[in-house]
Amino acid sequence: MNKADIRRLLQEVKNNEMEVEAAFQIISDLPYKDLGFAKIDNHREIRVGYPEVIYCEGKTVEQVKNIIEFMLTKENNILATRANEKMYEAVKAVCTEAKYNSLGRTITIRMREEVLTDSYIAIVAAGTSDMSVVEEAAETAILLGNRVEKIMDVGVAGIHRLFSKIDIIRGAKVVIVVAGMEGALASVIGGLVDKPVIAVPTSVGYGANFGGLAALLSMLNSCASGVTVVNIDNGFGAAYSASIINKL
Repeated sequence: MNKADIRRLLQEVKNNEMEVEAAFQIISDLPYKDLGFAKIDNHREIRVGYPEVIYCEGKTVEQVKNIIEFMLTKENNILATRANEKMYEAVKAVCTEAKYNSLGRTITIRMREEVLTDSYIAIVAAGTSDMSVVEEAAETAILLGNRVEKIMDVGVAGIHRLFSKIDIIRGAKVVIVVAGMEGALASVIGGLVDKPVIAVPTSVGYGANFGGLAALLSMLNSCASGVTVVNIDNGFGAAYSASIINKL
């Protein structure tokens, strides 16, 4: 439930359009529901504006299915990240509306339509190998109600490719930059735009990339002002923060 749902519920009780007991049943799972193996935070959207997101890695197929099965009763949009095909098939069996992005490894269920923002988030990727992180970020941002522009394969090894898309990037309210190897693209874009840049280092690269650590350190040490860095491969975290900025 979100704030608007709570207000509508209270108004219906006040207007004698709903019995107190019926309203109580609706809110009885606040602030959380204990499933034994997980405690579903039903109060999160009221507190922070967005419902809880399911991180699937480390969970069993059955656990993911059971969590989503319960969350469906709350009629919120649902996002599950780092999901595999078996998890999706189990979820699809209980909700035919579930969609799976195999590249981004996300399961999305739209229980209600979000009005997309007029402004948009630009997601800029250095290389095609970074696409899994781009897709996770894009699915997150869209489900949270944002317009998204994806710009692929414009890394510093062919920097001329970037400039044909610079107007689209500059038109965004916030820019997510996804890059592996040495992670230089975030600094380049940070020096070209007057918008917040959220840099996502990826684990793409050869041995001395150290699974994304080299890109992470490059981005943290960026000379360009306005560059903020999230964790390695964390497309979800970047999109979540970008959504908050885009809706200010």
